[in-house]
Amino acid sequence: MPGPTSTIARIWRGRSAPERADEYERCHFEEGILPLREKALGVQTFRKNADGYSEFMTISYRAGEPSMASFSGGDPRAIDRLLRDEEFLLRLPAEVQATRLLGGHGQTG
Repeated sequence: MPGPTSTIARIWRGRSAPERADEYERCHFEEGILPLREKALGVQTFRKNADGYSEFMTISYRAGEPSMASFSGGDPRAIDRLLRDEEFLLRLPAEVQATRLLGGHGQTG
């Protein structure tokens, strides 16, 4: 059973139309990633272009579920939507995935 200090990865995914992906990438970085960097242990963001959509994935790392819940307003799996998500995303995600990191809190080497 994980303790309160277990590192939690919070994984968010969203898809935009390919013709709006560059604009959304900038918005997502400025309004989502930059503020998140101040609150999380670490942040990674990814983009995959596919036929008909561009998928974005953001993984942020938190010091346990209490930390994650305080960031999201109580529900650790609640979405913290950006102001312009409705404008860019093809469908608004309902929740994020949260999973505990194993083996040294994700450190390598």
